[in-house]
Amino acid sequence: MMEDQPTGAVRHLVPALLRRRGPFRVMWAGQTVSMVGDQVSLIAVPLTAVLVLHAGPAEMGGLVASAWLPSLLFALHAGAWVDRTGRRRRIMIAADVGRAALLLTVPVAAALHALTLVHLYAVVFLNGSLSVLFNVSGTTLFVSTVPPEQYVEGQSLLHGSRAFSFVGGPSAGGLLAQALSAPGALVADAASFLASALSLSLISPAEPEVEHERRGLVSSGLRFVFRTPVMRAALGATATINLFNLAYGALAILYIVGELHVAPAVLGLIIGGGCVGGLLGAALAGPLSRRVGIGPAFVLGCVVFPASLVLTPLAGGPMPLVLATLLVAQFGAAMGLMVLDISIGAIFAALIPNRLRSRVSGAYTVVNYGVRPVGSLLGGALGAVIGVRPTLLVVTLAAVLGFLWLLPSPIPRMARLPAPAEAG
Repeated sequence: MMEDQPTGAVRHLVPALLRRRGPFRVMWAGQTVSMVGDQVSLIAVPLTAVLVLHAGPAEMGGLVASAWLPSLLFALHAGAWVDRTGRRRRIMIAADVGRAALLLTVPVAAALHALTLVHLYAVVFLNGSLSVLFNVSGTTLFVSTVPPEQYVEGQSLLHGSRAFSFVGGPSAGGLLAQALSAPGALVADAASFLASALSLSLISPAEPEVEHERRGLVSSGLRFVFRTPVMRAALGATATINLFNLAYGALAILYIVGELHVAPAVLGLIIGGGCVGGLLGAALAGPLSRRVGIGPAFVLGCVVFPASLVLTPLAGGPMPLVLATLLVAQFGAAMGLMVLDISIGAIFAALIPNRLRSRVSGAYTVVNYGVRPVGSLLGGALGAVIGVRPTLLVVTLAAVLGFLWLLPSPIPRMARLPAPAEAG
């Protein structure tokens, strides 16, 4: 295949993985577009619930729970099914097309004045179910397109795109919701899923062999996670952060728009502007992991990400001060999240044996993402009982404690990427 490489000074600014035509570059381009669309939906869906369907705290908690409940119900079996059937790329394409079709039903129903909370819950639940299949397949496709010595760079590029989507997506989502209506903004995410499907249809990287052994196939991923000290500790930390962060996420927009009286377009700009921190975090993750070690970088991300969000319920006073506080909260959280995700993504890429990747991803997801609907329901219930602002303060402080899981593990002393662990 012909190489397409930049020359001169520009060459040094382009990461090595993007200097030549190859499956990773194509996949990365499609995922970048899709991530921007996801961020549009992240603000457009709750705005649809609040502004169009007049949802309250408990209903908002149920909406967020609908998005993450499939991880609890299906992730474990999805990982085993993917390893047994193979064809991960085709599964990802089908998931993208299905998610695009589902999202388009929301603006259509809204235009016909037939949109209900039940419809919105159903779309979010089915979209989450297809996302589970996409994600457990994607972990294997990543290592099929990136050499081991470039795992950190590959993770930095993917999460750098995610950070970029944090900057542009919410801003675009808020503006589209204000200009076209919140349901209409979802058309952008549907189009981004189709772009992702197109990019995946253009590549055909080699994938691991299909797992023919059926006995214990579903439970093998869980056994690997809980018998491997690094994965066990990381799961405790990220699951704790996710539990309380989803409680925060269920109420944050309701609090910012309803109690702080921030307009949707301004909210989108604040989230987008604050997420410049994500771009900084993606740029710093590699150098930071080389300076302090890949494990300590992960620990740092687990602290900075949730600690920054404590500022949200502390926001008060004149509107300029409120907006500045929210901006700092978003900036710090996005920066910490990127360091967290890039470092642990690289660790897992090196640690997990190829033949177990989808199963381990499913097992990790069933706990790590499975706590998310619990967290969102917890946030909605607490918000209805003790109030939205006190709930936000409690759950953000609780999320900071997640890093304590890491202290007795090998992670704080992990200077470089580990060797693959025994599959058992």
